[in-house]
Amino acid sequence: MRTAVFDLDGTLADTSADLIAAANACFRAMGAGDLLDPVADAATAFHGGRAMLRLGLSRHALAAAEGEVDRWYPRLLEEYETGIDRHTRLFPGAEAALAALAADGWRLAICTNKPEALAETLMTRLGFRAPFASLIGADTLPVRKPDPLPYTEAVRRAGGDPARSFLLGDTRTDHDTARAAGVPVALVTFGPNRAEVEALTPDAFLSHYDDLPALADRLVAR
Repeated sequence: MRTAVFDLDGTLADTSADLIAAANACFRAMGAGDLLDPVADAATAFHGGRAMLRLGLSRHALAAAEGEVDRWYPRLLEEYETGIDRHTRLFPGAEAALAALAADGWRLAICTNKPEALAETLMTRLGFRAPFASLIGADTLPVRKPDPLPYTEAVRRAGGDPARSFLLGDTRTDHDTARAAGVPVALVTFGPNRAEVEALTPDAFLSHYDDLPALADRLVAR
């Protein structure tokens, strides 16, 4: 049985606006105002909460010390949970493409560096949790991507074999995870990380979810 594993933020769904809103709520609480732009800084959002805090703090008189990042990160998660699906949408064609894969016998899994509880909440609120046989988050295991263990565990919990699987993602972290796991990787080019992913050497690029079923067949033969 073949397994397709998906990153979440920037791959399945555009979560950037809600992530940046959470970071800006933290900056306002610091008295700094909104330090991130939901459009210009969208790529940073897909690198996680700490990356957003570092970027915002670097633009303010406050030093971007890692201690400040650690201090505000729990508050960012609280703010994000409050408005987790306010602006977030699945990327066009994702629902139909995954339905086509499932109908063709693929097992589907999520492997994300978003905390597991938040990932579960978001996918449930989007009405898109049911297609996935497993979901591994940043804190499900003692390690996170790009360590290969979260990926291989996502495949195994979905009932698959890592040797018959591939990863679809949108960042260098996803690329490096797949390489560490020894599996094919495809990267999406429809998000704000396009320049970054095009500089990498994945096994394939995906420009629209309409092309996913054919791409999946090329990456993992029947």
